[in-house]
Amino acid sequence: MRKTFPLTAEGKHPDRLLDATKHEIRKYLKRERRRELPAGMDYWAFDCRFGPTQDDAQPVHVAAIIERIDETVAAGAPQFYVEILARAAQRQHRPQGEHGGYADPAGAETDGPVRRRHHEAED
Repeated sequence: MRKTFPLTAEGKHPDRLLDATKHEIRKYLKRERRRELPAGMDYWAFDCRFGPTQDDAQPVHVAAIIERIDETVAAGAPQFYVEILARAAQRQHRPQGEHGGYADPAGAETDGPVRRRHHEAED
């Protein structure tokens, strides 16, 4: 998706136009995530750019797009540009501890995930 969204339109309330814009972006992301993945891939990653115009667009994380839209509206801009390109990706495994166990945030080696009881977590 590469599109410039206007924030004002004759005969339309700006808030409804903003809601429709956000809905269109979310709908596009949902539709792309439903597509079938190529063999060996785990998920769809999104390369996104956001800015007032196509030439001024900067890379942004997909989760921050709605935030950026709200900031743009608060600044009173007349439009914004969004670019969202889906690509298949494979998850990277987290490194394990030296002996094959999980690395504890406190630095201790364990044989599995660290689980604390409720009363221990309050201390």
